[in-house]
Amino acid sequence: GDMHGQSGESIGITTSHQYFDFARNKSFLDATAHQANDFQINNTFWDYLNDLSAKYNEDGVFVTLPGYEWSGNTAVGGDRNIYFRTEGRQIRRSSHALLTDRTDLNTDAPNANLLFEALTDEDCVVYAHVGGRYADTAYAHDPRLETAMEIHSAWGTFEWLLTDGFALGHRCGVVCNSDGHKGRPGASYPGAATFGAYGGLTCFYADELNRDGLFKCLHRRHHYGTTGTRLHLDVRVEFPNGGRLFYSDPKVYPDTASSIVEEVMMGDIVQTDDECVMLNIEVIAQTSIERIEVRNGRTVLQTLRPYAFSELGNRIRVLWSGAEYRGRGRTTYWKGQLRFHDATINRMEKINIWNHEKLTDQRGSDTVEFDTITTGNYAGFDAWLDHAQSGQVELTTNHGNLKTTLDKIGIDDVVMEAGGLERRVRLFRLPEDNPHREINERVAVPLRPVGDNQIWVSVYTEDGFQAWSSPIFVYRKDR
Repeated sequence: GDMHGQSGESIGITTSHQYFDFARNKSFLDATAHQANDFQINNTFWDYLNDLSAKYNEDGVFVTLPGYEWSGNTAVGGDRNIYFRTEGRQIRRSSHALLTDRTDLNTDAPNANLLFEALTDEDCVVYAHVGGRYADTAYAHDPRLETAMEIHSAWGTFEWLLTDGFALGHRCGVVCNSDGHKGRPGASYPGAATFGAYGGLTCFYADELNRDGLFKCLHRRHHYGTTGTRLHLDVRVEFPNGGRLFYSDPKVYPDTASSIVEEVMMGDIVQTDDECVMLNIEVIAQTSIERIEVRNGRTVLQTLRPYAFSELGNRIRVLWSGAEYRGRGRTTYWKGQLRFHDATINRMEKINIWNHEKLTDQRGSDTVEFDTITTGNYAGFDAWLDHAQSGQVELTTNHGNLKTTLDKIGIDDVVMEAGGLERRVRLFRLPEDNPHREINERVAVPLRPVGDNQIWVSVYTEDGFQAWSSPIFVYRKDR
């Protein structure tokens, strides 16, 4: 599903009718939702969006959720997505800024805490996201309603939106959507614009393809997000001596039902006395898998690759990534060149250069020039060299320079940190050809004795896509 985007009636192009049609009949999604900015939705348009949502919803075929984007500034909580189970619910706007009819100002929720208060008795779920106004989940978060963090969209990649919540005790799942303005849910390109990424997708492990199935899935966090690829990802944890699985967050619902289990899936919350658990990972991708990071919270415990050091060839991957800061105008502009001294580039391929008016081109036999952008995501290129055992590598950018030798570029990243918000350049070596599109791995994960262990993975494919599982929240002692 792609549950977040809008059309020309609010901001962008096409109509809301075309939006739903594209999702169902062009990009072949199983689920979608329209999310117009609340301060641009008058009551007539709200009624029309509800009618469209009801019209396109068909159990077992295509699921829609009625909803909207609560578009408050970051200082009052930041952007949220609201999804109702049924049509006809009251819209709670952040403001009437662009609306002429102000007879219902009393229905507004001008900050996120008031929004959650107004939604207390509603049958709805909420995502936090990063758009023009990034969500501040330290300012406001209601775990009864806010089940997921949108960590990728056309605006970029924002793992920090999820990981900030770890220290706050939040237990949320991962979703990715387009947040596109071009009326193309499920296949949303950034175009010639300040958007710097292809729109994301969420895979829901729902028992049924209907609204009840989707809501149950969201409440249990049984889903994962991607930067637009439709790969398969299954992540489970085995407990040698069993664990207690809670069907809701026991910190929020102390009387929630629970059961003793030996295995759980992504998104689950579990208490165990085990000191170490076994993580099972299955990935089936559309192309070669570059790496999988096994994480506990913010820490990368292990990096899995489907190839060995002995299989590396003369293929050098160069990636730049990051952003300036969290707010609007976060785009980082990367300008520079990389030169291979005493080596010849036989072939060069771009990675994630979605803005085709931007430059990433080979110059001569040994140099690649670039003038591109990132917004938290990554971009770059692969260079196949005539040899890669000797010679100098000279990288010059507007954010710093790096000199190294080809023989020092191996399976592990050579990193140039570049300030900003996780701005960096990475160089590493890949096999000439990587045929591995499937991975099944078992990894032992030691548990911290106190507090949550947020066990999750991030998958990178060679064509530049990425995926994240919702964390499995495992604790031995709560505190």
